[in-house]
Amino acid sequence: MLPESYIETYLAETVDIAARLDRSAIARAIEILRELAGGAGRLFILGVGGSAANASHAVNDFRKIAGVESYCPTDNVAELTAWTNDVGWDVAFEAWLKTSRIGRDDVLLVFSVGGGSANASMNLVRAMQLAKTSGSRIVAVVSRDGGFAVKLADACILVPVVAQERITPHAEGWQGIIWHLLVNAVAAQDREGNENAAH
Repeated sequence: MLPESYIETYLAETVDIAARLDRSAIARAIEILRELAGGAGRLFILGVGGSAANASHAVNDFRKIAGVESYCPTDNVAELTAWTNDVGWDVAFEAWLKTSRIGRDDVLLVFSVGGGSANASMNLVRAMQLAKTSGSRIVAVVSRDGGFAVKLADACILVPVVAQERITPHAEGWQGIIWHLLVNAVAAQDREGNENAAH
């Protein structure tokens, strides 16, 4: 495929994804995060691989732009590798969340290409299961068939599969678009509240 053709194909797929995204799932995620911002809870963000880098970037944005107390375990390589070495990769996120005393006031945000399964990203599955038993709400941005995230999340934003060979780049690229949308929706509410209080 010529570069020009590839560019057009990729961008056309991106437009297709934008048209097919479930707006109601995004709206539910915004509602959950706005409630979190108005309370005393914390936002914990999980991801593996490219999604881990997205989680770190999202922590910055939620803290700085939206004023939400946020954390992700992959930002502390010493602790993460200690948990991985001592208890295993499958339970590393779960152990980290237990130490953080995740509870009903908190929200877990999961970035994942597949959403976790018995065969892949069991660390995300166990973290989501712990969040559920702790009374925390879960927001997920995933692709493929959504995996366990579709079953466990209170708001699951599914990035549609438009090309099998480009599932991962589209999934991880759209994580960025969606979290920026969520951050700015929460920040916009805060600005509106301050403006109303000033009148």
